[in-house]
Amino acid sequence: MLIMLITSIMMMMASILSKKSFNDREKLSPFECGFDPKSSPRMPFSLHFFLIAVIFLIFDIEISLLIPLVVIFKNSQLNMLMLIGFFFFLILLIGLYFEWNQGALNWLF
Repeated sequence: MLIMLITSIMMMMASILSKKSFNDREKLSPFECGFDPKSSPRMPFSLHFFLIAVIFLIFDIEISLLIPLVVIFKNSQLNMLMLIGFFFFLILLIGLYFEWNQGALNWLF
């Protein structure tokens, strides 16, 4: 109950003391100097580059998951560590094959 009271007081104080912003239509519109724009204001975005970046992040995270395998190597049984490492690499290779088979790793369309 005390936490709810403190939270409510903090929210009311933040709304009272915050800088007031006036939502004027002219201030919210984009600045134009009177000339017609030559091109679209949005930059083109490559979906293929985004997919490559996501695949890189996934494999980068999986590499960071491999580091504890090296650290716990001294404290575990060799057979169990090899089995876990094998299954982990097998999942990585299946994912890589799937991405390659779907054409996500090809730069040319």
